[in-house]
Amino acid sequence: MAVAIDGLPPLREVIATHELAAKKSLGQNFLLDLNLTSRIARIPGDLSSASVLEVGPGPGGLTRGLLAEGAGRVLAIEKDARCLPALAEIAAAYPERLDVVEGDALDINPLSHLQAPIHVVANLPYNVGTELLVRWLTPANWPPYWASLTLMFQKEVAERIVATPGSKAYGRLAVLAQWRCEARIALRLPPEAFTPPPKVSSAVVHLRPRPEPLHPADPEVLSRVVAMAFNQRRKMLRSALKGLGGDVEGLLSDAGLAPTERAERVDIAGFAALARALAAR
Repeated sequence: MAVAIDGLPPLREVIATHELAAKKSLGQNFLLDLNLTSRIARIPGDLSSASVLEVGPGPGGLTRGLLAEGAGRVLAIEKDARCLPALAEIAAAYPERLDVVEGDALDINPLSHLQAPIHVVANLPYNVGTELLVRWLTPANWPPYWASLTLMFQKEVAERIVATPGSKAYGRLAVLAQWRCEARIALRLPPEAFTPPPKVSSAVVHLRPRPEPLHPADPEVLSRVVAMAFNQRRKMLRSALKGLGGDVEGLLSDAGLAPTERAERVDIAGFAALARALAAR
C-alpha cells in the first residue's frame, strides 16, 4: 500500500485532474508509486546541500520523491506543457526549492539555472535517454559538471551500460560509461510499476565520475574507434576498422591487439591503447 510522502494528492488523482494520459510520442511512462520514487531519490546519497537536475518529470512523482527526501534545489525540465500545472502545484508546496523549465533537455544548459555540484536524477523519456547519457559522458572537460547520474532506462539499455567484455550486452555504451565512471545497476523495476506499463522491465543505473579516466586516451579518438569497432561487432578488428585507413594490422599490433580479435572481447584498456596508437600516427 502506498504511503503519503507529502501533503499533495496521490499521483493517480493528479493525472486524472490534469488529464495527463502518457504520450507514446514523448516516450512517457509515468512512475506512480511514491515509495519507489523516494527509493530512487535516496540512491545518490544526501542531496540536502546539492542541486538536482531532473529531465522529463511528467506529473512529478520523482520530483516529489526528491523534494520529500530533502534535495536542496531541483531543476525540472519538461517538454510536455500539459504537465506544467501539476508541477506548479509541487513548486508551491516546496517554496523556493523547485524550478520548472519548459523545453527540450537537449537544448537547455543546466548551468544557466543551477550551481555545481549537480546530481542528475531522472526517469528519462525512452526516446532521448541514450542520447542524453552519451552527452553527459562526453563533455569537453573532465571531471564533468555533474557529481552523479541516477537514471532510469529500459533494462536492456541499463545492462549495456554496466556490461563486461565478452558479454552480448558489451558495446560502445559500456566502454564510454566505464572508461570515465563507476557504473552499477541500483534498482530494477517491473513493467507494472509504470503507467502505462511498458513492454519491458526497467532499471536505474547509478554513475559516479572517476577523477581521471581508467586509461589515458583522447576522448574523441577513443569514441571514434569504439563506434567503428562495434558498428560491425561480429567482424574481426582488421575488417571492422578498415575505415581508419592505412596499415590497420600494424595499428592493432602497436596497441597489443590481435587483428583476428572481435570488438566484444576487447576490454577498455585495449580500446584506450588503440586510441593512443591511432593518435600517435
